[in-house]
Amino acid sequence: MPTTTKPKRAKKAAPAEQGIAAYKGFHSDLTCNGYQFAIGETFHHTGTVKACSSGFHACENPLDVLTYYPLIGDNGSLNRFCRVTVGGEVSRHTGDSKLAGAKITIDMELSLPAFIKAGVDWIIAAAKGSDTASGKKDAQLAASGDSSQLAASGDYSQLAASGDYSQLAASGYSSQLAASGNYSKLAASGYSSQLAASGNYSQLAASGYSSKLAASGYSSQLEITGAKSAAAAVGPGSRVKASAGTPVAICEYDRNGAPIGFATGIAGQDGIPSDVWLIARDGKLVEPS
Repeated sequence: MPTTTKPKRAKKAAPAEQGIAAYKGFHSDLTCNGYQFAIGETFHHTGTVKACSSGFHACENPLDVLTYYPLIGDNGSLNRFCRVTVGGEVSRHTGDSKLAGAKITIDMELSLPAFIKAGVDWIIAAAKGSDTASGKKDAQLAASGDSSQLAASGDYSQLAASGDYSQLAASGYSSQLAASGNYSKLAASGYSSQLAASGNYSQLAASGYSSKLAASGYSSQLEITGAKSAAAAVGPGSRVKASAGTPVAICEYDRNGAPIGFATGIAGQDGIPSDVWLIARDGKLVEPS
């Protein structure tokens, strides 16, 4: 969430030397742990570099970033994601692709579709030759092509698909699902699942505590049940169905298809109904007429 005090600005440095390509998440004000970053600038860390402790952190696998910066921030706004280059002394985390470096360049910000595609591409490259169904923990599943179907049962599974009509399903804690393509369908059951889709007419559904759903594309549908969950939809014609207590954000568009703002609120509060489909209209979350 944005800091309440003005964050300290990192020291601007010369352009980074060739380093490790990675991805990093930020709050909506482009801060991380109270540290202010800027697109196109390079920052240096002085002192010890240790993953999860000190240095500038990022992840080589874009989907791993969601473990530390979910799609939706604590204040209901969308977090931001960038492609970065990590250099200098580097320390790696043993649990995932997270790393820390003495130097980081914020190369460019990625839109939600671009970030999802990067995750899809990374998993596809890492999981070539693997099965498309798994019952193991930490499974990584990927498919490229229309009408792909992926399923995983187990904690920390990651599923990614690129192509129209893809279907992804996961059952287990902290599963992460991402699809790039039209008419994709994603479903997850388990705590802290995160689902993201880029493409028209995507459908996302999650059941479990602290699930996060985000969709970018025309007429996307997000359905979510479970405490401490959140949903955000970007794209004309998008709609969300959420249980009471769920923060919801839906982008509103004018008749020409141009975005004009977000309608935000909490299902079941301040006159916003729960367990029904919601759309954005006149800056409010309302039922379709």
